[in-house]
Amino acid sequence: MDAAIVAARLVQFTGAMVLFGTPLFFLYGLRGGVTGAGWAKPLLSLSAGAVLVGSVIGLVLQTASMAGDPTAAFDRETLMAVITGSAFGAGVLARFVAAAVALVALFATRAGSRLWLVTTALATVVLASFAWTGHGAAEDGMAGRIHAAADVLHLLAAGVWLGALAALAGLLTARRRNLRDVEALHRALAGFSSVGTAAVAVIVTTGLVNSWFLVGPSRILQIGASTYGLLLLVKLGAFVAMLGLAATNRFFLTPDLESGLAAGAPDQALAALR
Repeated sequence: MDAAIVAARLVQFTGAMVLFGTPLFFLYGLRGGVTGAGWAKPLLSLSAGAVLVGSVIGLVLQTASMAGDPTAAFDRETLMAVITGSAFGAGVLARFVAAAVALVALFATRAGSRLWLVTTALATVVLASFAWTGHGAAEDGMAGRIHAAADVLHLLAAGVWLGALAALAGLLTARRRNLRDVEALHRALAGFSSVGTAAVAVIVTTGLVNSWFLVGPSRILQIGASTYGLLLLVKLGAFVAMLGLAATNRFFLTPDLESGLAAGAPDQALAALR
């Protein structure tokens, strides 16, 4: 059951980060708009749906685990007790409501800055709700508040990255040969250079804060001796990959696309980006 709980949580994390980072990317990277981005609303709707489905499945599985009885997950009173009487339940409820409202907005509102702003705001609530049951929530006083704030910022910064990558993948694979759209993509890549670098800085800083609380400076050399330590090393590897991608974008991809536009050969530059 633990593996299923982890899988449900991973689905929620992925959906929430795309739901947050992709519309945010449209706001700071594509202020001029881009045609041929009809994939955006379906992608975000799918992400919101993943959060909804993952939340329900996660609630059922976690309730069964907490009660020590698989049948408890289908008992209305037990489920309501978990939802109304625990931080976990409150987090799931907030997450579900925010994702549901985002899904309605995506169906009812035309694509544009207003929709991206609303979706980003709601997705912020979705991501922040995970911190309600994180390590920081288990601590009291100022230390607990600092740890919880670091958790939230860590999740948001990761969402900036994952959502931007999803948006860039969509833009690069969409059918476009319009010069205006290629120029918009260039502006987006240039914008992501700065925002992505800032996101990495936040991830590093908040990661260090979390490690200080969870590992402690006295045990840093034994970091590989625990499951958490091994997971932290994996995250460090992902961080190195993020740095490499950010550097590649800043020093190669964006300048190459700019050169292609200047030379009147944007298609060749786009092919290189892909």
